[in-house]
Parts: sequence; structure tokens; C-alpha cells
Amino acid sequence: MPAAVAKETLGFQAEVKQLLDLMIHSLYGNKEIFLRELISNASDAADKLRFEALSGNALYGPDADLKIRVSYDKQARTLTVSDNGIGMSREEVVNNIGTIAKSGTREFFQSLTGDQAKDARLIGQFGVGFYSSFIVADRVTLLTRRAGLSADQAVRWESDGGGEFTVEAAEKEGRGTEVVLHLREGEDDLLSDWKLKEIVRKYSDHIAIPIVMKKMKWDKEKSEEKATDEEETINQASALWARAKSEITEEQYREFYKHVAHDPEAPLAWSHNRVEGRQEYVQLLYIPARAPFDLWDRHERRGLKLYVRRVFIMDDAEQLLPAYLRFVRGVIDSNDLPLNISREILQESRDIEAIRAGSTKRVLGLLEDLAENRKDKYAGFWKEFGRVMKEGVGEDFANRERIAKLLRFSSTHADSEEQGVSLADYIARMKEGQDKIYYVTAETFLAAKNSPHLEVFRKRGIEVLLLSERVDEWLVANLAEHEGKALASVAKGELDLSKLQSDDEKKEEAKQAGGHRALVAKLKDALGDRVKDVRVSSRLTQSPSCLVADEHDMGGNLSRILKAVGQKGPQPKPILEINPAHPMVQRLNEEKTRFADWGNLLFDQALLAEGGQLEDPAGFVRRMNELMLEMAGEGSRIIVPGR
Repeated sequence: MPAAVAKETLGFQAEVKQLLDLMIHSLYGNKEIFLRELISNASDAADKLRFEALSGNALYGPDADLKIRVSYDKQARTLTVSDNGIGMSREEVVNNIGTIAKSGTREFFQSLTGDQAKDARLIGQFGVGFYSSFIVADRVTLLTRRAGLSADQAVRWESDGGGEFTVEAAEKEGRGTEVVLHLREGEDDLLSDWKLKEIVRKYSDHIAIPIVMKKMKWDKEKSEEKATDEEETINQASALWARAKSEITEEQYREFYKHVAHDPEAPLAWSHNRVEGRQEYVQLLYIPARAPFDLWDRHERRGLKLYVRRVFIMDDAEQLLPAYLRFVRGVIDSNDLPLNISREILQESRDIEAIRAGSTKRVLGLLEDLAENRKDKYAGFWKEFGRVMKEGVGEDFANRERIAKLLRFSSTHADSEEQGVSLADYIARMKEGQDKIYYVTAETFLAAKNSPHLEVFRKRGIEVLLLSERVDEWLVANLAEHEGKALASVAKGELDLSKLQSDDEKKEEAKQAGGHRALVAKLKDALGDRVKDVRVSSRLTQSPSCLVADEHDMGGNLSRILKAVGQKGPQPKPILEINPAHPMVQRLNEEKTRFADWGNLLFDQALLAEGGQLEDPAGFVRRMNELMLEMAGEGSRIIVPGR
């Protein structure tokens, strides 16, 4: 195709135009990060070439030494970052640069705070690093040729950040990508050898391939430094994880994390280990301080990078850690796996199973250390990743007890929404004779905190865990007991607190149940198929009624969750429990003419109190209005329109 025909002017995706405007006019908090992002992209391109070349070295051609070059031209006022990695085809250029639909740009905008310095640090976390070039450049030219294509199949992309870009056919002698930044006025400090080296060593010293620049030599005649034809490597150019721990500073660990995780913040903790024995591998695992924007997308698994003998294999190796640890970032480098490993081999490999088990235990050990020795940091971790950790109770049977010890909850001990109560804390505060860990589930924290099912527990000073997250239903379904103590819902089955009651209290409870058999039978008859049963409650002290599920039935909260996500689960009928000491129930016992209305009102109120939805809201309102008017009597001042 002739070059003239191949040249096109295209418009950016709407989100990209918004992003470019932001880069150009707002984010000047830390301009240096643009170079970090361009070098990271170049490093990724080299990794991808290594992986594709595993099936044949022909992709390397005569240029087998992978490098990243940084150069500048004072006269032209340009800064260039080039690599001899995988490169891009025309289609890849348009898809990867003209649109960023998969990069999380919308989430990037939602994370902006208005603080320019903080906002600038977000770049890279959402896959928008290339566009940071426009912070310092008023025009960017990209020339790229994909490995395996001929010299005349290169592509030139160019944009001034104004909402459009051009793509045209070009020629390029070697494979790879060259990004040329035409610098804005006032960015002359970037046209300096020492400044560029300082930035590279600060942000990219850990990159595993050489980053080279021209060596400088002092010119006595012109009294200035001039570039020579000789190149020098300005980073350590060795895989950081392969170096001895004693040789790596904390700052280097942090900078490597920012590179591997595309996260602007320092990690919360990390673990660097060399495992020897039947399998030999190195693991460098990081716990982030903040949840990534795609944490809840279980299909996006880009936590760990898998290397085999320092050759990059893949960055979505989901077999290396279970799904509930998908927030972990880092590197695993194995000496034993075959270089041509595929996803199918990963799934079937016993070596991978051993690496997975070892890495999981290492992460859990790191979290246990935080929970035990750095409680403030663990509290921050739980706030960000607690809901994901709860998934592990049902996913990782082998480590269920270890995960259970790491769980944190809200409870009636402090009545605070902050989840800071461990199961060990709960057990240490259990009453004498108490043999169960009690919990209540609800749709919101306030609904759980104010649940009528808690009344007798509050009266007796028995602590109850307040569970208000959807994953909590999954949690309690898979955690039947802990340290020999069964977990029990306060809203299921018949409540047995006999071990905590005196003989007089037991007699009084039996008397209440026996003295209201006629009322219970009449109420059950009035409610018909709305209830499975009606009985006198041992839970209630202040409310007139509550709904409970039978021992082996699905709870009301779980039933509502399944219905909300379109799942048709079983719909068991609830049990209505009444409090005979409440004036409303006593009034019901005396009612002759409107007993059914009073009975249905008790049921509807109990349903609303636990967060349920009425099947007939209009019927409830009508029934309520009629009873209120009747109770007001003839002297009522209530005026009913039309009467």
C-alpha cells in the first residue's frame, strides 16, 4: 500500500481527549514520571519479544541484544526513548494508542482529587502512562515496527494532543519502538545528560535490561560536554529479585514495586525469598497499600509476573496464587519450569502446585506478621482488602484456619462500623457457659446493629458479630466453627441460651410459651401460608415481633441477595416469633374483629425491621391507616378527604 494512501487522520476516543487535556493543563505535580512510564513500556516490549521468540529465535534477527536507549537533541529540542523490543503493527498502534477502552481511564478520572501533585502520581496505575508524555511535550511522534515484519511495514503515529492523531506507513531499519517528544517551552532541563541520568537512576534502576545513553566527554575548546559514539549503561540492568537481599535497599524495593504494579504509592509490606529443594524459585511478593481499581474483576488477574530463568513468560499467571489473593503483586522466577511453558502445562504441573502452595503460605505469613506486630498497618490493609480475604474461607480449604484468624469484624462490643474484632478477641470475651460465636447478617451496618434479633443478647451482654457485606453470607456458609466454637446465626432456629440462664428464668420462659398457645395457634391460622410457624420468642425484649429462619433453611438476607442478582433459590417460609410482653401483642390478644389485620401488621413490621421488602406495600399502608383511624376513635381530629 503506498504511503500516501496509508496516511490517516483519526480522532481520539472521547475519554482520551479528556485525559490529554488533563495532562496538558493540570498535572504538573511530578513531571519526571513520564520518563519512568516510557521506560517501563519499553521494558514490557522487550519481555514480550523474549516470550514470542521462545518458539524460534528468528524474531531477533541480527539484533539479539535488547536495550532501551535514551537520547536528546538540544538543537531540535527533542527527547527520544527507543527500544528494540516487540514493536507494534499498524492495527496495534491504532488500538493501543488511539483508544484505551480497557485501561481503566474512567476509574482514573473518578480517582482524581483536585490535588495536582497527588493526581500526577496516579498516572501508570490505570494504564495511561504513555499519555504522560504530553505533560512535557507539545507534540509526540512514535515510529514502530513489529518484530517479524519488513522494514517498509513500519508505522508512524503523531499527535499534538489536540484530539486527533495521524497514522501513516513508514520505513524503519530495525524492529521496536521509538518515541520522540518535542518538548514544550520551559522544559530545557530535560535536555541535559546529568538530569536524564538522575531520573533514570531514581525511577528505573531496577529495569532488567540495559538502559543506555551516549557517553559524555569534556570539550576543552568549547568548554562544554559533548556526546561520544560510545554508549554506557546507566542502570544496574540486573533482575532485582535475583540479587541478594543484602544488596537491595528499601528504596529500591519500593521503586521496583511501583514498576511492577504501576502503583504510585509505596507497598504496605513485601517478602523476598529464595526457595530451594525439589523446586527452586525466587519469589518477591508485595502487599499494596491501596486496592487497585479492578480488584472486583475476578477475570483480570495481573498480580504476579512469571519468569523462567529470568525470561518473562506471562503476567496473568492466575495459577500462582488463589483468587482471593489477587491483590498481591510481584515476581516469581523459577529454575525448573520449561521455557516453553503454556497455560495448559501450568494447570497440570505439580511444580506449579508447589509454587502456588508456597507463595500462598508466604503471603499469609506476611499478613500474620502485620496483624500481630503492626496492627495499624493491618487495619489499613483490612479496610482495603478485607472483603476479598473473606472469599478465601470458602476457596482455600487447606488454609481455612489461618485465614479465619486474619478475619476482622464489627460487633456489638463497640457498635462501630470499623471492622477491628478478630475471632480470637471474640472468644476471649465470651461469657461463662457460652459455647457459640453468634452473628447477625443484614444488608447494611445499621440494619445489623439495630436488628431486633439482638435484643436478648444486648440484655445479657453477649457479644454478636455484625455482618453487613454480601460476602459475609458466603463466609458463614463455609466457616462452621472456629477453635471448637460453632458459628451460630441469631436469626436462625430456636435460640438456646439455657446454659446462661438461671432456673427461675427458664421457668418463666416455659410459662410464657405455655400461656400463649391459643394466641399462637390463632395467629398462625390468620397468617396462613405466609409463615412456616408462629411461636413465643426468647429473643425479643423490646420489639413486638421478628422473623427467623428454620435451622436448615436459607436466611432472609441471603434470599434477598440471590434475588437481587437474578438467582432463583429456594424460598422457604419464615417463622414469626412474638413478644407476649409487648403492648401491641397484648392488644392483639384482646382483638375480636380485626385480628387478621393486626396479625398481618405484626408480620409486615418484622419483615421491614430485618430489611425485607413487602409483597403488598399498598395493602400494608391501607391496613395501617385503618387501624390508626380506628384507634383514634370518634373524638379524632384526623380528617379523611371525601368523608
